[in-house]
Amino acid sequence: MAGAGAFAEILDGEAYKYYSDGEWKKSASGKTVNIVNPSTRKTHYKVQACTQEEVNKVMEIAKSAQKAWAKTPLWKRAELLHKAAALLKEHKSPIAECLVKEIAKPAKDSVTEVVRSGDLISYCAEEGVRILGQGTFLVSDSFPGNERTKYCLTSKVPLGVVLAIPPFNYPVNLAVSKIAPALIAGNSLVLKPPTQGAVSCLHMVHCFHLAGFPKGLISCVTGKGSEIGDFLTMHPGVNCISFTGGDTGIAISKKAGMIPLQMELGGKDACIVLEDADLDLAAANIVKGGFSYSGQRCTAVKVVLVMDSVADSLVQKVNAKVAKLTVGPPEENCDITPVVSESSSNFIEGLVMDAKEKGATFCQPYKREGNLIWPLLLDNVRPDMRIAWEEPFGPILPVIRINSVEEGINHCNASNFGLQGCVFTRDINKAMLISDAMETGSVQINSAPARGPDHFPFQGLKDSGIGSQGVTNSINMMTKVKSTVINLPGPSYTMG
Repeated sequence: MAGAGAFAEILDGEAYKYYSDGEWKKSASGKTVNIVNPSTRKTHYKVQACTQEEVNKVMEIAKSAQKAWAKTPLWKRAELLHKAAALLKEHKSPIAECLVKEIAKPAKDSVTEVVRSGDLISYCAEEGVRILGQGTFLVSDSFPGNERTKYCLTSKVPLGVVLAIPPFNYPVNLAVSKIAPALIAGNSLVLKPPTQGAVSCLHMVHCFHLAGFPKGLISCVTGKGSEIGDFLTMHPGVNCISFTGGDTGIAISKKAGMIPLQMELGGKDACIVLEDADLDLAAANIVKGGFSYSGQRCTAVKVVLVMDSVADSLVQKVNAKVAKLTVGPPEENCDITPVVSESSSNFIEGLVMDAKEKGATFCQPYKREGNLIWPLLLDNVRPDMRIAWEEPFGPILPVIRINSVEEGINHCNASNFGLQGCVFTRDINKAMLISDAMETGSVQINSAPARGPDHFPFQGLKDSGIGSQGVTNSINMMTKVKSTVINLPGPSYTMG
C-alpha cells in the first residue's frame, strides 16, 4: 500500500515529505500542494511545497556529494543501481497504485511502467560499465606534419549536478531514464517531479534510498513550478538539465545558460498510409498508437494522413476497433481512462468544437463526463482546423485524406513538431524514401510511433526537442570528454 510498510517514513500525516541529504523532510514553508485524482476530481495526495532556500540547500549538498561519488568505482555504482532496480520491482504494487490514483493510468499499465523502469536501471548499469570503462588513445603522427611525439588519452568524466524533470504521463519511467544515466556517469541528481506523478516519484526515490546510495547524491524536491520552477532551472549549481514535457522546455532552454540540455517536448506524430498498405495492420496500429493511455503520449499517433483511394476502407476498420475500446476507471483496466486534469479536458474539447464548427466528420458522437472523454475519430479534417496541427494529448484522432505521398510529407514537415512519424506500405523502397523525407527524429515503418525499447535512440527535431535520449545517448550526454596529453622528448615508434 502507498505510504505504508517500507514507505511509511516518506509520509507525514496527510502529506508526503521531500527527500534531501538522505532524509525525508517536511518543508519549512508549512505549505503543501494538492494532487487531484483525475477520476474523482478530488484531492487524493498532498506533497511538500519546498522553498527556494530549501532548493539552495539541496544544490549545495548535491555538489558536495557528487565529488565523492565521482571517486566511486564504476562496478560499485552499477551494484547500487542493480539494488535499486530490484527494490523497484519488489515494490511495484504500491508504486503502481500511486500511478492509478495520480494520473489515471490503467492498473496493468502502471505495473508495466514500474517493471520496465527497473529493467531500464539494470540495463543502464551494465551499459555504463561498458562504455565508461573505455577511452581512446591517439598518436600525433596521424595528423599531417607531426612526428609521433604526443600521446593523447581521452576519457569521459561527469558533468556535476544533473537536474531531472520528468512529465506526468510516465513519471517513474521517464524519471529513471534520467536518474540512472546520471548516476552511473558519476553525477549527482536533483529530481523535480511533476505535480501529477509526484507521489509515484517519491516512492521510486525511496527505492534508491533503500538501496544505500550515499547521502545527498539524490534529492527530490516537490512544489509549485511558479515558485521553484525557474529557480531550479536557472540555478547556478545545475550543470545539466534533462527535461521531458511541453513547451515549458522552450522557455527553459532560453534561460538555462551554457549547460548541456536534453529535452523532449512533444510531437504531432503523423501516420502516412499508402495505397498498398496492409490496412488491417495499419488500423490496429492507429488505434493502439492513437488511443493507448487515452492518447496522452508524446509518441501517440496524432494525425492520420491516408491516401484517398483507401481512406474509406481504413476509416471503417479503425472505427470497428474504436467501438471495442472500453471506457471507464483505471482501476478496471479500461482502455480509455480520464485525462489528467480539467484544464486538459477543456483544451481537448476546444479542439473538438473547432473541428465541428469547420465541418469535420464525427465518426462517433462526442461524449465527455468530467475528465473522461470517449474515443473519437474525426474524418475529413482539413488543414484550417486546429486539430490538424495542435497536440490534443487526449483520445481524439484526426484523419486527413491526401492525394499524393508528397502532400502527406508536406503536411508532416509543415508542423513545428518533429518527434516521430510512421508509414504503412508494403514497398520498402517507398518507405525508406518517405522516412528520409520526413523531418522527424524517428520514423517507424509498418508500426505505430513508440519510445522504446529504452536503449533505442529517441530524439526530436524542431520544437520537439534538443539532443537524443536512450540509455547510451543519455550516459554520453551526461559526461564530457577529458584529454590528457603525454609529450615525449622525441619521436617514438613501435617497431613490431
